Amino acid sequence: MVLDAHQGANRLTAQARLGLAAAALSVLVPLAVAAWLRPNPNGFGTHRQLGLPPCTIVWLFGFRCPSCGMTTSWSHAVRGQWFQAIGSNAAGTLLAAMAMVAGPWLLVSATRGRWLVGRPGDRTLAVFAGAVIVTALFDWVYRLGFQG
Repeated sequence: MVLDAHQGANRLTAQARLGLAAAALSVLVPLAVAAWLRPNPNGFGTHRQLGLPPCTIVWLFGFRCPSCGMTTSWSHAVRGQWFQAIGSNAAGTLLAAMAMVAGPWLLVSATRGRWLVGRPGDRTLAVFAGAVIVTALFDWVYRLGFQG
């Protein structure tokens, strides 16, 4: 984020603050939508309540894709149903947990005009992204091998 020299080394510019607020909304709005949805007991398919079509991969090939169950996992996670969330999609659960932490943190940082705790570095962001990707792949391989 760009720092304004007139406001001190730790102050964020108005543009940076707007960017943080937008980033906060980009994770808080999906959490609010997930709270509004009812988790599908099948572990996937909750997105259908939004008027979206069924998963094309399931329709074409008969097995779930790596992202199947993510909406359902978020819907469980916002209700504190962590075991059901993981059962729906482990990577989705990890993303929901990250969103639950990142959203308020970004919003508070934007409001304060300086980072709460500290600015995340590139390495930190890469580790979090890698964790989600690895979790998604392991979860998908598990579902393919053990859940048919």
